[in-house]
Amino acid sequence: MKNIILIGISLFFSNFAFAQKYSSKSGKVTIEASIPMFEDVFAQDDKNAVVLNADTGEIASVSVVKNFKFKVKLMEEHFNESYAETAKYPKATFRGKILNFDKTKLSESPQKFTIQGVLNFHGVDRNVSSPAIISSKEGKIYVKGKFIAKSADFKVTIPKMVMKKVAENVNVEYSYGLIKQ
Repeated sequence: MKNIILIGISLFFSNFAFAQKYSSKSGKVTIEASIPMFEDVFAQDDKNAVVLNADTGEIASVSVVKNFKFKVKLMEEHFNESYAETAKYPKATFRGKILNFDKTKLSESPQKFTIQGVLNFHGVDRNVSSPAIISSKEGKIYVKGKFIAKSADFKVTIPKMVMKKVAENVNVEYSYGLIKQ
């Protein structure tokens, strides 16, 4: 029985070891929840980590939520303490798959794909589907996309006094330049 388990574990890790992995520790993710006529609610994380298994199209990313930088420091402080509660929920993660992904068909010309998976933010998992543009150039894979996340879906409460200044729908955009590992 031990031998069967050891063989199974060895096969699992050998398949993983031979997967074509691409990654980046400097992916860009932006969030925007601005309302016209009020101050911009915009933040950016330039340290998003992402890994792509080019054999299967599986993709995963993680953001340290405190890495999101706002133009206004007070807005950043309120975001971290009251909305995102980063002391309690320090990371946002995504695990998913690029549908119909075939690395061999990538070129410098951007192609349209759909990425589906689960986004975890503020301790809540939500299914997300995102249109993405993917290309390949000089050995790198470039992935760009966007989707909308609703604050209420992630149990983020917006205080009544600022409710009219912050959009309920948060525009999320991501951009990655992945290199082979």
